[in-house]
Amino acid sequence: MKIALIVPGGVHRSGEYRVVPAILALIKRLARRHRVEVFALAQGRMREDWQLLGAQVHNVGMPFSQPRALRAIIKEHRIAPFDILQAIWSGGCGLIAVGAGQMLGIPAFVHVAGGELVAIDDIAYGGARTWYRRARERLVLRTATAVTSASAPVLDELTQLGIAGRRLAFGVDLETWPRREPVRRIPTETSRLIHVASLNPVKDQTMLLNALAILARAQIAFHVDIVGEDTLGGRMQRLAEQLGIAPRVTFHGFLPQRQLRPLMERAHVNLISSRHETGPLVLLEAAVAGVPTVGTHVGHIAEWAPQAALSVPVSEASRMAPAIGRLLNDEDLRLRIAASAQRRAIVEDADHTAAGFERLYTELSIRSVRSA
Repeated sequence: MKIALIVPGGVHRSGEYRVVPAILALIKRLARRHRVEVFALAQGRMREDWQLLGAQVHNVGMPFSQPRALRAIIKEHRIAPFDILQAIWSGGCGLIAVGAGQMLGIPAFVHVAGGELVAIDDIAYGGARTWYRRARERLVLRTATAVTSASAPVLDELTQLGIAGRRLAFGVDLETWPRREPVRRIPTETSRLIHVASLNPVKDQTMLLNALAILARAQIAFHVDIVGEDTLGGRMQRLAEQLGIAPRVTFHGFLPQRQLRPLMERAHVNLISSRHETGPLVLLEAAVAGVPTVGTHVGHIAEWAPQAALSVPVSEASRMAPAIGRLLNDEDLRLRIAASAQRRAIVEDADHTAAGFERLYTELSIRSVRSA
């Protein structure tokens, strides 16, 4: 089968920096059995091609990346026809997939992977903030041959739009991020917390730092490692200083997976403060590494709580702090949640994800042949 995978980016030639691990895991598995051509809209400004994990990557270049991508797909289809067009993220990627699908007469499959369906106006986030974008999403999703997303909350959003989506979670690549049993914490050691996300408004590190300040005032000894690219120009570092918790916080910036893993293994609790998520994958990565999560009631956290994660309402630092304290003060509960989370993450690993995509590709291809 020949597959066109359309992504905004996350497929840098290094395979380590400026990548999305879940996308790499999918590419690696699909490329073992199929011919995979990846079309990246915004990996870089220059048009370039390279090999990655057995797939051919076409960085279409900017500006005008959408028409460039459409032309590149049509050109490649003429060389050897595609069987499936797969967009990871709707928005521009989905528009290209369904447009090319209509032009070429092949199935176009859209995976909603981010905030395409939401509008959070105070932070200018989401694909539903203007009438044009809302109309575009409805057109894309209703034209797509199939629509998937990672978690039940997003499927509920699709249902409200009259779209019958399927649940298909992106899982952890156990070949590169292996399972580790949850480890009992030594009672005398300082509690280690970790937060992995780019510093930006939707990840809401403002709430997180305020929750940590409450935890500090409660005389709980902790240190938190914050890992992620800073898009806020040092605002979170300054806030940590203002809240008096700077000595308890280390901002690492972006780290590749090989450098993140030791920090994750050292952690006792993973923290997620996002205002919106479809996954997130870091919840699954933490679970595989034996670390339980306290997070806002979004994505997989909403699905897993309370047995495999502790959830709190979005933006409520006053609820986040005691939830963190609860896990740090009850080691048996922390280990139970960690074990339950790990079981769930292992069941839906990257192999499971790729198999789910392949089943859908086969189903759509058969359906397309029958209707031809």
